[in-house]
Amino acid sequence: MKDSSAKEPGYRCPECGLHYPTLETAEQCARWCSEHHSCNLEITRLALERQPGRH
Repeated sequence: MKDSSAKEPGYRCPECGLHYPTLETAEQCARWCSEHHSCNLEITRLALERQPGRH
């Protein structure tokens, strides 16, 4: 069972909250979210695929 208090790996987009493996990708997502008031579907898809426990 996953420890809910464990810190998520990588970097979090401050706009939508998704976690990314690199700061650059998190910043790219934050820029997109801020400019478009929504997540970029491609960035979001890649982030979800790379989150631990997701297949």
